[in-house]
Amino acid sequence: MKLLSIAIPCYNSEAYMEKCVDSLLVGGEEVEILIVDDGSTDRTAEIADAYEKKYPTIVKAIHQENGGHGEAVNAGIRNAQGLYFKVVDSDDWVNKEAYEKILQTLETLLRGPKTVDLFISNFVYEKQGAARKKVMQYRHCFPQGEVFGWNEMRHMQKGKYLLMHSMIYRTQLLQQCGLELPKHTFYVDNLFAYEPLPYVQNMYYLDVNFYRYFIGRDDQSVNEKVMISRIDQQIRVNKLMVDVYNRGNFTNKRLRSYMFCYLDIITTVSSIMLIRANTEEALEKKKQLLEYIKSENRVLYRKLRHSLFGRVMNLPGKGGRKMSVAAYKISQKFYGFN
Repeated sequence: MKLLSIAIPCYNSEAYMEKCVDSLLVGGEEVEILIVDDGSTDRTAEIADAYEKKYPTIVKAIHQENGGHGEAVNAGIRNAQGLYFKVVDSDDWVNKEAYEKILQTLETLLRGPKTVDLFISNFVYEKQGAARKKVMQYRHCFPQGEVFGWNEMRHMQKGKYLLMHSMIYRTQLLQQCGLELPKHTFYVDNLFAYEPLPYVQNMYYLDVNFYRYFIGRDDQSVNEKVMISRIDQQIRVNKLMVDVYNRGNFTNKRLRSYMFCYLDIITTVSSIMLIRANTEEALEKKKQLLEYIKSENRVLYRKLRHSLFGRVMNLPGKGGRKMSVAAYKISQKFYGFN
């Protein structure tokens, strides 16, 4: 059995996917690389098949009708044979030294007395044209060098959360919790980083800059203009996260607090993007989002009204504009808008 399965969702990725795959091949036979061709119309399928032919014991090419990023991740989970599971987007890549250290650490943990459900590492915003690379690290949030639970988790400041780029799940946990990301929807990586958490008992954090998150393409989903044009998909994910929170049987107060704070920032992002769209239709959608939360969970609604989201829902005057700018900067930090 493989130690780690890595799914690479690919849609018309011929221009950059080889850099991604090549960075992952360093893992050798311990790793299974699942290249998921999501109905591409360029040479993506051909490139995927060529890798499978050259590395038959490491690479598997999966071809499917276009279902979007979420369905490509779903296909990866369904086909994964490794003990752990990671998603690496086709325009991103990983650091060789950090990769090798992660694989060594995972092997060591497997021999230990406790099962690790979630392995955490750092990621780097590889923003095009930026002289200084921003690192999302968690050394002040988690213990290092030990298996820990939610009670040992420390405070995370606004804008710093566990994102898909920093997470490696135990594969069986993802399969058992029934994670099924929606088709034809962007921003589902937030559901990936959110929905399985109530099933996570034990975690491990390794302070290495592993994942390199590329930001810079004009058509990228985290481009602000693109995000505003796809705001309905952001709202859909936001509502699904509300549903996840409502289903959660949280036995741990810190987990519940973390999941509330994550939902707060996602709802704030939705609100800020709707405000920046600056249309009557967008303002109506902002109102409808709030009404949805209220109808589903009045306690959650009241908590959000007193949170960051609540403070940016109504932003009159100079003070309101200042709050809006502050909230946007937090949203920008969270998503790394380009």
